[in-house]
Amino acid sequence: MADQKDSAAQEREEIAARLALFRATQEKFEREREEYFITTLENARHSENSSL
Repeated sequence: MADQKDSAAQEREEIAARLALFRATQEKFEREREEYFITTLENARHSENSSL
């Protein structure tokens, strides 16, 4: 019985670790998308002003 509890606890820890890694990856992607958007918008504005 104790082995089952230990196994379940290990599985929960592994799931929690995987979830934390997934969340960190998603946050990284979100930051990168935001940076890309800002850069693209700035370039578009700069291009628009240059053509006037």
